[in-house]
Amino acid sequence: MRVVTQLGVSSAEAALVTEAFPDVELIEWRPDGPPPGLRAEVFLGGHGRWDDVLRWIDATGVHWVQLTGTGVDQVPAELYRPGRVVTCARGASAVPISEWVLAALLSYAKRMPDVFLDAPPRHWNLPSPRLDGFAGTTLAIYGLGGIGSAVAARALPFGVRVRAMRRTDAPSPVPGVELVRSIDELVAGAHHLVLAAPATPRTHHVVDERVLALVEPGLHLVNVARGSLVDQDALRRALDDGRVAMATLDTVDPEPLPAGHWLYDHPRVRLSAHVSWYTPALLRAAVEIFVDNLRRYRAGEPLMHVVDPDEGY
Repeated sequence: MRVVTQLGVSSAEAALVTEAFPDVELIEWRPDGPPPGLRAEVFLGGHGRWDDVLRWIDATGVHWVQLTGTGVDQVPAELYRPGRVVTCARGASAVPISEWVLAALLSYAKRMPDVFLDAPPRHWNLPSPRLDGFAGTTLAIYGLGGIGSAVAARALPFGVRVRAMRRTDAPSPVPGVELVRSIDELVAGAHHLVLAAPATPRTHHVVDERVLALVEPGLHLVNVARGSLVDQDALRRALDDGRVAMATLDTVDPEPLPAGHWLYDHPRVRLSAHVSWYTPALLRAAVEIFVDNLRRYRAGEPLMHVVDPDEGY
């Protein structure tokens, strides 16, 4: 069996594959295209120019593509050909993203970094700005997949009330989470709203003018999903009038955000460059998912994390 990989054939991640399956031949992907006549069953990767990636996949006859990422909103429709299965690394980034979300929630409640000093304060032992509590607040999570579940599991021990909305009627995978069926129920009375759902036509601008009119003034919005989930014009108005006290945004629309965009300068926005997913161990986690799926593939078992192109994840 041949596996075309964008991870190189001598990397530590590639070694995870060859150690588990010594008979698998890894073929290193190169942007200039595959050697004439090369055939392969599997492709592992999914980054860089999609035109170059598709040329390899089509030319080599690959019929299973394992993406090393989770989001598939940038994947071209041409990848989903009849007879070809596409899987993703769903859950690989759940831990680092959930850690980033908890850092954002706690730093907002404790007014970090604003509370840090660079000169003697007017009063000692009296915080300025005033600090908030995190325990006892209501955390609303839109999307209870791997990331949303990891956020919930880490927030509950702080004594936070966690409410979530998910696409299906399935029970919560995390005990103690209250499930609701509408975005209106989700945001009612929430102190923090975390967006952790994929970008699909159904989730496009799910946080819009109407939803932002329902929130309690002072909401903290955290987006670690995709920028398209938020109507940014409506968000700007909500930030200006205080309905949203802070927007912590790791993802925006468009990306990269152009110079001079208002999100860079707004005093109630904390903006980062879509980095919440990062951990030194992320690629290893994605490859471990692939190794498990490769075992399933060779055994004729159903693959995990198959992408539904109609649903968009």
